[in-house]
Amino acid sequence: MKRWSAVLAIAAVGASCQDRLQDDKPTRAQIRKTGPATMEVIPSDGQLPYCMLYTVSEKGVIRQLTLTKENRSIRCDAKKPVANTSFRIPTQEGKVKVYVFFSDDRIPAGPVAQQLYDLRAQESISAIDLRLPGRVHVEMLDFVPELPTVEAQVTPPGGDAPRGGSGPVENTGMGVPVNKVNNPTGTQPAASDEGK
Repeated sequence: MKRWSAVLAIAAVGASCQDRLQDDKPTRAQIRKTGPATMEVIPSDGQLPYCMLYTVSEKGVIRQLTLTKENRSIRCDAKKPVANTSFRIPTQEGKVKVYVFFSDDRIPAGPVAQQLYDLRAQESISAIDLRLPGRVHVEMLDFVPELPTVEAQVTPPGGDAPRGGSGPVENTGMGVPVNKVNNPTGTQPAASDEGK
């Protein structure tokens, strides 16, 4: 009986240490929210020099955020936003998993996208799940896009609506309004997730 008690005690201590190790695990990247539905991905110090970003939404939509002409991973510097840009996430797709693939060499994006599609039912994906050349590390982060809040302005009786100087706002269909004063042509700003 004492032997079983000792085995159970050791198992409980081991599980407790494992949980603590999971909590203390350093992250390879972090998300910095720049708006209700926009984010930057910031690599941590000591990561492999190249990366690519993908999102997998609750609805199953997979998007490559770091799309280049060569369709390969890009240079990612520590403590600087990937691609020096913010990425807009469509609000209608719900919560997304952001996969950051760090590599020691520039790898083609096509095989990564295919493998993400094949593994989309898994709760999480690690570098061991992937068939990629060289050293590859994977960081999975969560992001929840939100609809932008619109502040109501009260029109005084018999008066004109107050002018904030911002001009009319157009809904772009991505959940992020484009200000026509700042964008007089009415064209959509370049987005990393368009055309996919």
